Order: sequence, then C-alpha cells, then structure tokens
Amino acid sequence: MSDSSLPPPGRDSLTDDLLWRGLIQDSTGLDELRELLDGGNATFYVGFDPTAPSLHVGNLMQVVMARRLQLAGHRPLLLVGGATGQIGDPKESAERTLNPPEVISGWVERIREQLSPFVSYTGENAAQLVNNLDWTGEMSVVEFLRDVGKHFPVNKMLAREVVKARLETGISFTEFSYQLLQANDFFELHRRHGCQLQFGGSDQWGNITAGVDYIRRRGAGPVQALTTPLVTKSDGTKFGKSETGSVWLDPAMTSPYAFYQFWVNVDDRDVDRYLRFFSFRPREELEELAKATAERPQARLAQRALAEELTTLVHGEREMAQAVAASQALFGRGSLEDLTLATLRAALTEAGLVQLDELPDVAGLLRDSGLVPSLKEARRVIAEGGAYVNNNRVTEADATVSPSDLLHDRYLVLRRGKRSFAGVELRR
Repeated sequence: MSDSSLPPPGRDSLTDDLLWRGLIQDSTGLDELRELLDGGNATFYVGFDPTAPSLHVGNLMQVVMARRLQLAGHRPLLLVGGATGQIGDPKESAERTLNPPEVISGWVERIREQLSPFVSYTGENAAQLVNNLDWTGEMSVVEFLRDVGKHFPVNKMLAREVVKARLETGISFTEFSYQLLQANDFFELHRRHGCQLQFGGSDQWGNITAGVDYIRRRGAGPVQALTTPLVTKSDGTKFGKSETGSVWLDPAMTSPYAFYQFWVNVDDRDVDRYLRFFSFRPREELEELAKATAERPQARLAQRALAEELTTLVHGEREMAQAVAASQALFGRGSLEDLTLATLRAALTEAGLVQLDELPDVAGLLRDSGLVPSLKEARRVIAEGGAYVNNNRVTEADATVSPSDLLHDRYLVLRRGKRSFAGVELRR
C-alpha cells in the first residue's frame, strides 16, 4: 500500500496527526499510545458486529482508521463478530431482536467481503480477517463462566452507562454478558496474534477497557486502547442518514450515486471536520481546501473533494466518475447518453422516479412527475422557457416525446429551471 497519506518526514508523527484530526477521544494513556503508534509494527484490532447485511457510513470511521494505521506500518486484525453478532451490544432503550444464526453467518461473509478492499493482505504488515466464533463457539458454558466470568466484578459491569439506563426497565443476562465476550476477544487476539491495541467508537469505551483490564487480570499484556469520537451532524440529525434512509456501503443497498450525493450535500458546518476524519489528504492540503471553501462556499469545493475521495475508496474510480458525470448531466452540464443504466436509474430514483404506462405530452409529463402541481402551471413554465426533456428545452406545451427520445429505451429526465428535476420510466 502507498504511504502517500502520511505526513512528510520531519513533520507531525502519526499520533500528532491523529490528534490534529480529532481522531483520539479516549485512550489508556497518551504517552503509552504515542510510544506504540509512533514506533511502528504494532498489531491492532477493530471489530464489526454483523447486525445488518451491510456496513454503513457510521462504520466508515473505524474502517478508515484501520486503513490509516496500516499505512503507518501497523498490522490490522479486522474482526467480524460471528459470535457477538448473535447477541448484540446492549441498547439503551430495549432488548435487541436476535437474528437466526444462519442469517448472521451470511452477514458475516458479506461484511468480510466489504472490508477487503480497504486494507492490504500482503506485505510485512498484512491485514487478517478474524471471526470470534472460532474461539467462542468452542467454549462450553462452564468453561466460559469459570475461565472468563470469574475475572469480572459485577459492580463494575453494573456501572456501565448503558446497563444503568436499562436497570429500571430490565436487561437480560444475554445482553449483560456482551461485555465479557468482547473482552475475551481482545484477550484471545492478544494470545493468538500478539494484538497490542484495540480501538472503536467512543460508545465502546466501557467494553474496550474491560478487555484491557481482563488481559491484565489474566497476567498478560500490557495492551493499549483508544476510541474515536462518534460522528455527529451540526443540525442535530443522525449522521449516516439521508432523506431515503441509512447510507450503506453495499452498492445494492445504497447506489454509488446516492453515496456520492450524501457527501456532496454535507452541511458547510460539518465538512471540514469530516475531511479531517475521513480524508487521507495531508494536513497542509486540508487546510488549503478549508480556506478555499471559506472564500467560495457556493462552489462546495470541500464537499466535492470529500465525495470524490470516499466514493473512490468505497466503490472504485469508475463508479465515482459515473456519479460525478450523473451529477453534471442531470443539471445540463454533461451528456445523459454517457450514463450507464444503473447510474441513470439510481440518480432518477434519488430525485423521484414515476412510472407511467404511456407518455402524455410534455405538460402532462411535468405534472405527472410532480415538478408542477397542474397542467396550467406546466404550460406557464414551458412558455417561459423553463422546461427541459433530456436537457433539451421544450417551447410548446403540447409537444410530445417519441420512443427514440427514451434513454436506455425507458427513461426520460425532466427538469424545471436549473435545479429541479425528476425522472419518468415507461413501463414495458
């Protein structure tokens, strides 16, 4: 893997860079962490529970962090929780719905495949995928209680915030014991692979430090831990959500175009922070980009840079190029004919796609697509020169479209003015 994302020699160390980016919220000790991270060749792990068939952008912080540490010379262990995924970390509100083991198993494989492109599996610090079911599944209940459970004071477990929040309404022993399983993962990875560091989101600090303490109680270690901050939005809405729902890394669940648009539409108040979190550009370049964006916010330079970098990272350069081309073409700054069927459909689905059995005149299309509320309004827009079909201005309200006008034999792109557009699909 290239190390172009790292600070030049003589500049900030890895730890300094992580601190500047705001990527270290909690740690077992900054001096110890600095010694471990800036020395190179440490083995670390981060875990992902298969609670859905795909990772989402909320997981991207940990995925990117793993890549960042590997680029600095450290060795990643990417754990997909085939065991812990069957239980689930406690929620503050209610018990989790338990999914069948066969469903979890399928999700494990899908997430393992998703993680593969983000790290390198060759070289001295080659990444390795691990599954905690490999060691947890072998343990009997008696072995678990005797070898693991005896090292966990219940008073400390009860002090965890998410547990305290559930004591009034009730929490099952299943969810209560999750902390023991995660702590044992750290111990097993330390024992089997020499793992010296675990990191995760700040909401995992209690679980992570339980693992550090458990390893000490077992007479092993020392090991270190850190957490990254939870990613939030300035407007108070949940990060990782768009108007159409969660933003997934699986292209079948969130198209590359929709993924790109999520980042392009990031609030101005958030974009500099997100670039520090997620971008691999060096500090000097990010500072210059922040300055240029502040001078010309309407150009959304930072948002576009963020969207292009992350779409390339997650979906590849070709899909990123298609997403950019679609963004331009839909607003009349590029060719609609150059878009693939998948990209065009994804873009129109995001905008609002209506299906029709037959195609009325252009005024009817504008009304049926929702771009205008009535035929009268449609005729007014057309008369004023504000109506477009496939980026071609329409000047007559009773104008019709022919089969040859359809993109990929079934789609039309309608636009009102410069920024309002919708799609029409002719049912076949």
